[in-house]
Amino acid sequence: MAEYDDTQYNNSNRAFLQAFIARSILTFEEAKPILAAIFTAHEKRETLTEDVTQSDFNSYISAANNAISPFDLEIRSTYHQTTRSRIYAIVNSTSDPITQLATIHSADEISFLKRVLDAMFETYNTARHEVMAITSMQAVKLHKAPNEDIRQTQNGSETQGSAGQSLTMIQAEKMLKTLVEEGWFEKSRKGYYSLSARALMELRGWLFETYNDLDDDDDEVEDEDRIRKIKLCYACKEIITTGQRCPKKTCPCRLHDICTQNFFRTQSAKKCPICKIDWTGKDFVGERAAISTESKKPKRRSAGAAIVRRQSPIAVEEEEEAGDPAEEEDE
Repeated sequence: MAEYDDTQYNNSNRAFLQAFIARSILTFEEAKPILAAIFTAHEKRETLTEDVTQSDFNSYISAANNAISPFDLEIRSTYHQTTRSRIYAIVNSTSDPITQLATIHSADEISFLKRVLDAMFETYNTARHEVMAITSMQAVKLHKAPNEDIRQTQNGSETQGSAGQSLTMIQAEKMLKTLVEEGWFEKSRKGYYSLSARALMELRGWLFETYNDLDDDDDEVEDEDRIRKIKLCYACKEIITTGQRCPKKTCPCRLHDICTQNFFRTQSAKKCPICKIDWTGKDFVGERAAISTESKKPKRRSAGAAIVRRQSPIAVEEEEEAGDPAEEEDE
């Protein structure tokens, strides 16, 4: 397209921004029919979806960014961790994202959300099992607020949304569904909830501040004393919650599955770029870390009953550590 006037902000730009705001997130493929309809109305002749170019899209994104910047808003983009499709979202550039959620959700719902995030990035994110995802059953069990539901960040301040009353189990289930519909959570085929690409992009600073040491700006240094729950992909430098990890438990190297394809293609050997041991591709980050744990755990029978006792990844980790305390030293 070349006949529309892109030198000033006009009604076509306003229509695009309104459509963007209504959807919260947008990809180029999703934007093409929107722009085609806008071009058709603006130019008084039909424009086909396939006629819309990436240049057209970039131009409208740039114009929209300039229009919303006075309101402390901006359009940011990131790549989906598994599909690598580029995702655009309108985010608040100044205020705490959890505070933003409080404008449409109650304090009790925000408190529940915070407990779910703590479960994702603390309870189910350990040195051995970096799941960073939570099942529906695990999440619903968090509907009840503990007596002291106050957690502090690494700098000692109280976490936003930490105070609140309990939800019913039905309310908790509804909140999970709403978070998926609003684009904050994704639900996998196996029933695991995790943060969406939009959420990782908008909550990036908050996640680092809440779950990592504040001076943790070097993701390639091995330091067991530092709290580093949120890690970056070694190749693309984006937050990683699903992908692969170095077999050495103390090594911080992580790679998205798609990033490994291009990364190791340029390497002479398939070795960890930090500690240089062989990269197996069988050590996972994300829900596969939980699934692989369940496939390895021994079946236990009590008093001859044919009932297998199920364990959480954390319970398995504790047993492994108790049974082989020297494993880390060997590695």
